[in-house]
Amino acid sequence: MRVAVLGCMTMDLAVLKCGKCEPLKLGVHAGALGLAALCGVYNAAAWLSRREMHLAINTVLYTVLTVWEQQHVAHHLAELRRPLTDAPPAQPTTAEKVEEVAAVAAVAAAVLAA
Repeated sequence: MRVAVLGCMTMDLAVLKCGKCEPLKLGVHAGALGLAALCGVYNAAAWLSRREMHLAINTVLYTVLTVWEQQHVAHHLAELRRPLTDAPPAQPTTAEKVEEVAAVAAVAAAVLAA
């Protein structure tokens, strides 16, 4: 298998297209969501017990990742439920996604600081 050079994709992979291989993509993101949530809960419990700074940082990072992955899971579920005749829904811009993650991180940091 050749690796894409200089940003030129040499293969047409169905998994990279919206609406294709959605059960696989849903499974991957659901697994990542479960793992992120588990790591976040562990780090929060450890932080409550030991009050070490790195545990608080890990808790915030895993909380943000959990929210991020939940959005991916919701997107793939919506794709699976969407009738085949509908046009694909408009995707949020990267800036909108970054703003949402930043807002979640700010809330998580405020909760940890309290």
